[in-house]
Amino acid sequence: MEAIVPFRPALGFAALLLASMPNSIARAQDTSAWAQDAHSAIRLIAGSRSGAMFLGGVAFRLEPGWKTYWRTPGDSGVPPRFDFSKSDNVEAVTVLWPAPQSFPDGAGGTSFGYKNQVVLPLRIVPKSPDKPVTLRMTISYAVCDKLCVPVEAEAELPFQSVASTEDGALSAALNAVPKPANVGDPNPLTIRDVRRDGMQVIVDVAAPEDEDIHLYVEGPTPDWALPTPKRLQPDAPPLRRFTFQLEGLPPDTRPEGAALKLTLVGANRSYEFNVNLD
Repeated sequence: MEAIVPFRPALGFAALLLASMPNSIARAQDTSAWAQDAHSAIRLIAGSRSGAMFLGGVAFRLEPGWKTYWRTPGDSGVPPRFDFSKSDNVEAVTVLWPAPQSFPDGAGGTSFGYKNQVVLPLRIVPKSPDKPVTLRMTISYAVCDKLCVPVEAEAELPFQSVASTEDGALSAALNAVPKPANVGDPNPLTIRDVRRDGMQVIVDVAAPEDEDIHLYVEGPTPDWALPTPKRLQPDAPPLRRFTFQLEGLPPDTRPEGAALKLTLVGANRSYEFNVNLD
């Protein structure tokens, strides 16, 4: 039997559909399309405007078992590289890095990075605050399982001066970025002391007894390839002691006075410490 749809209800449905379209379009403008690779995908996301600055992010989506890398990849790996130079009305973009995970690199070492999904927050400063901003990104990164695959991708997103549906995701990503701290701060999780003994650096960490913690070290420039700090056993109660050797320095570089960044990661909090070696 043929079904007959009355004309007026049909118009009503069409009107309802059209009325819902602006909201759908607005939601779509908070994110770019996914740039899909065989094992991963990336996209740009936009947050609500805060003063003269825009907050955005680069979202990564990884297949199960695959990983990508932190700004310092560890014993092996390739950190992401970003190019925002083709953007419109953008003075500067700062990439923020949530605390990484540690995982075996398959060659007896340890790498640092992310699995499943992660959002890297972006702080975007426009050249002219009263003009539109369009962010255009070219990114080079690597995804690894048993083998590593290089990826090149592009994404583009205009930023609106309106509320964004992505504010929750960006807030969570910002909360995962290590907070600045000073050696000796009276926090439950903190670095109490950093000292050098020849070419060995010793780091004393205070942490709750049952909290799993990780320590990462970076040199003053990317060509420093310092080893992963190792936890000494037994500990020096009530502290946990880590150590690493001053190896992997650029040629003809002396460690005295070098500015190091130490990242201390606990179960649900993380901190960054800038220290100068004696």
